[in-house]
Formats: sequence, C-alpha cells, structure tokens
Amino acid sequence: MKVTAEDTGILLLRVPAGLLLMGHGAQKLFGWFGGGGPDKTGELMTALGYPQGRTMGLAAGLGELGSGAGIVLGAATPASAAGLIATMTNAIVSAHLPQGLWAQHGGFEYPLVLGAGAAALAVHGPGKLSVDALLGCERKGLGWGLGALALGLLGAAAVLSLRQRDDGDAAH
Repeated sequence: MKVTAEDTGILLLRVPAGLLLMGHGAQKLFGWFGGGGPDKTGELMTALGYPQGRTMGLAAGLGELGSGAGIVLGAATPASAAGLIATMTNAIVSAHLPQGLWAQHGGFEYPLVLGAGAAALAVHGPGKLSVDALLGCERKGLGWGLGALALGLLGAAAVLSLRQRDDGDAAH
C-alpha cells in the first residue's frame, strides 16, 4: 500500500476533528473535560425544549462519541459522517442559531465547520490510513457524500421535531 500526501492530509483532518467530537460526547456522558455529565446535560436539553432531557442528552453524547470515533478511525465513514452531521445540525438549530454565526458569541460557526467537514469527508473518503481501507470497504464519491448529508439532515429533522415550544406545541 502506497500512502500518498492526500491520505496523510485527510488523516490530519480526521483525527483532531473526530477526537474533539468524542470529547464533546464524553462531556455529556461522563462529565469529563468540564462537561455537565448526564444530569446537567439533561437539564440543558430540557431547557432547549427536548422531551426527556436526560435521555436526549445521553443520545447526543453517544452520537458524538460514536461518530467521532468513526471519523478518527475512518470506519463506516459515510455513516459516521451522517451521525456527525445530525448531531451538529441539532446543535446549530437548538442552541447556536439565535446567537448568529460567530463562535465568540456562542454562534454556530464551529458545528457548521464540523458538519461541512463531515460531508466533505464522506465525498472524499477516509483515505488509505483507515479501517475502511484496511477492510476493503471504503465508500466515497459524490453519491456517498450526498447520501451522508441527506441521512444526517433527516436524522436531525426527526430529533428536532420532538422539541417543544414555550407554549407547549411541537416545534416545526
């Protein structure tokens, strides 16, 4: 196997992005890295309008931890990218959108970059330095990228549809 600069470059993108996403999941699940753990995350999810906040917080943490691990390893890359897109879309809509774009104001800049990077990764593929390549099941190309984007957005829409407005009606 000849490893190219392109393979190394995509690895240098995958690893830090995936590790950071895993860290966000660990904050929610275990309270690590200054996170609130299941109880505080559950309170936040409830405040954001999600029913059963603790359960939704655990689901978000598992989604981030699992998708992040898949991105780091280059494993099931289109599915991992879809999971990342779903969790970041939820974060954008439920928590960051009202603050605008820029991160220094609590905006959606960071989750947008992670989500866009995941879509690009699904198009490009994880490269030769990945579990997918090692197992001979690397899937890449425009169709896989668009599929990951569509699956991630549909997953996000399904979860976002569960949110409640202040008046108690389901958000649309």
